[in-house]
Amino acid sequence: MQPDPNQISRAAWDANAEHWDSRMGDDGNDFFNLLCWPVLASFLDPQPDSAILDIACGNGLTSRRLAALGANVTAFDFSANLIEKAKARPNSDSHISYHVMDATDETQLLSLGERKFDSALSNMALFDMPEIEPLFKALSKLLQPNGVFAFSLMHPAFNNPSVTHLAEEWDDGQIQTRYVVKVSRYINQFQAQGLALRNQPKPQLYFHRPIKDYLNIAFQNGFILDGFDERAFPPEHTQFSTLGWGGKFSEIPPALIARLRLR
Repeated sequence: MQPDPNQISRAAWDANAEHWDSRMGDDGNDFFNLLCWPVLASFLDPQPDSAILDIACGNGLTSRRLAALGANVTAFDFSANLIEKAKARPNSDSHISYHVMDATDETQLLSLGERKFDSALSNMALFDMPEIEPLFKALSKLLQPNGVFAFSLMHPAFNNPSVTHLAEEWDDGQIQTRYVVKVSRYINQFQAQGLALRNQPKPQLYFHRPIKDYLNIAFQNGFILDGFDERAFPPEHTQFSTLGWGGKFSEIPPALIARLRLR
């Protein structure tokens, strides 16, 4: 019998929960704060007392941001250890309700209540799921008519598990350096292991899909695409290592953010 990739993924996130919580904390990192959150917040435009579903919420970073804007947040993750970390952090006025739940289980998701949510969010998580069709099927019932689903991804074309970062140097009268990425796989789905944060205890599984696979599943379940952005670090950004994402790769977007709307 083949190992269940969902169970392997859950075990990795349980093992990495403390490391992720300590690294992301209450404030997040530059990848989140510069690339993902400004667009996600704009796409969601959360209103006071709106009901928002936070999918694969991790330690609750996005949930707390939404609650601070006055939203009522239902947040879940399949890692009990991550939910424990999320519950240990501030929950002002109890605007956040946390649950241990599997995003690949449509029945579990529908137990949250049909037509309950004005919008939904998934930050950097869809590529952690071995299948996403159950989630999209459930969202078509969980969201109110015209409801929004905003999500961010490692850019499938430029920041997938096959990508290698390179520095090229040449001499044309003076020494020149150019920073590039080499991509060996894109069009077909594949599974790979990786370390999203340096020194995390256990590798996690990535489930790569080309952009068309995300969008076609969304279209088949009643969504339209009405917001799209690709984000790169500004040239002056220097936080990451020499060949890590940062200003040296300012022409290459490591993050994709999209907004879907239920017809």
